[in-house]
Amino acid sequence: MDRPLFRRAFLHPRYWLLWLGLGVLWLLVQLPYAALLVLGRGVGALLYVTARSRRQVAARNLQLCFPQMSAGDRKTLLRENFASTGIALFEMAMSWWWPAHRLARLAQIEGLEHLSAAQRNGQGVILMAVHFTTLEIGAALLRQHHPVDGMYRAHSNALFDFIQRRGRERHGALMQMIEREDARGMLKVLRAGRGIWYAPDQDYGIKQSVFVPLFGIPAATVTATSKFARLGRAQVVPFTHTRLPGAGGYKLVVHPPLRDFPGESEEADCLRVNQCVEQAILSCPEQYLWAHRRFKTRPPGE
Repeated sequence: MDRPLFRRAFLHPRYWLLWLGLGVLWLLVQLPYAALLVLGRGVGALLYVTARSRRQVAARNLQLCFPQMSAGDRKTLLRENFASTGIALFEMAMSWWWPAHRLARLAQIEGLEHLSAAQRNGQGVILMAVHFTTLEIGAALLRQHHPVDGMYRAHSNALFDFIQRRGRERHGALMQMIEREDARGMLKVLRAGRGIWYAPDQDYGIKQSVFVPLFGIPAATVTATSKFARLGRAQVVPFTHTRLPGAGGYKLVVHPPLRDFPGESEEADCLRVNQCVEQAILSCPEQYLWAHRRFKTRPPGE
């Protein structure tokens, strides 16, 4: 995709409220990191009270995935999850507007050798991520150390879309943003030996999905991971990014590539993907995006 350009239309009065909100966010994000964590938890507490429908979705997901957990422990986890979601607002702004050197101080990165090895071999990489609340800042921190393209879904608000793309693309001069539906663009990137960020852990409906267990529950899981790996002749490399306790920053781990992937069937491949997702979630459940309706698509008759 071409680089986003500023348009005079963004000065129209219909965007003034958004400009005001972005300006306030820019000012707040100049505060010290520890203060932003406190503010983020406050935003999360407010969302817990006001975002009733999303709270219900997240609570139901936790009930389905952790039935052995007591109701009290699930409620505590739910509150921590909303705190993490509130912090994510400021992490997004940090990744868009903080100077690169200030941002870099927060990162602890392991496993970059797996990306370097694939690059030396001229092999593309599907950097298989998970929708943690640290998604935005995790991708930004990794791009400071290794070029990684991204899957992209245009925002309905043209101004926010412009700001979001500019914020993401500033971390890599050669970085490309690929439309989520642009399969040809994805394959072109992989066959050129590049890496691309890709998260297969959301429910995109029954089309091009199969039902395989996630935490023991049949979940519609996209088959695109194995298709892209096969057609793009690419490795699938799991990637996790979690917020460390206190003001310790972030731990990014590029895990070893999946062996013998793609396998014998799409169902087997999707099961392996979901097992990776489970393992990542269990390492830090409070930071996962539980507000997504992951199990909204059900098998026939259910």
